[in-house]
Amino acid sequence: MVFPPPAVDVDPFFPTKALRKFLSCLTSHELPVLIDLGPVVGSNVAYFGEQLGCKIFVSDLFADLDRHVREGRIEQFGDFLAKKFTQDAGSVDGILCWDFIDYLDRPAAKTLADQLTRVLRPDGALLGFFGTAPQNGNTNYNKFIVTDEGVNLRSRAYPALGKRQSSLLNRDIIKLFSGLRVSDSFLLKNNQREILFRKPVA
Repeated sequence: MVFPPPAVDVDPFFPTKALRKFLSCLTSHELPVLIDLGPVVGSNVAYFGEQLGCKIFVSDLFADLDRHVREGRIEQFGDFLAKKFTQDAGSVDGILCWDFIDYLDRPAAKTLADQLTRVLRPDGALLGFFGTAPQNGNTNYNKFIVTDEGVNLRSRAYPALGKRQSSLLNRDIIKLFSGLRVSDSFLLKNNQREILFRKPVA
């Protein structure tokens, strides 16, 4: 008898060490404001709402990047990012950057980092993931789904027009977010580095 191959987990999960630390940074704020740079994930919105009672803005910069690639306007994406965030300076308590920086060239990445730093409140927190392995022409984005009360994340790949850029060294990441300080940094088994940034209090 021939047995079928074992089912493949199409949405592999991995432990996150930084997400709960990120959440704890926001729990001290009453009705915190959160920006999520990824696509809408209904279960994530519900989770953050329950944990934080927060106001959440989902920006989906991945869709914006795809649109610029599709329309042949990728060289204008940095200008788009410079105008994307209309929030007042210092008005946002937390930002989920996920791995979006990995898909940007250095000038666009710096523009985004400057805008996120601008809108982040003093003592606010930003969580980012950064690849550490060669990208080999990766043409997928990752949709991150919170599971197990923030202990694990599921990574769901979906087609992308934007491509991952070369991996950034730690010093380059820190230089991008020069207005923030590194609170925690973890290297995960899936070759991603989680970095939790905080904005210094003047």
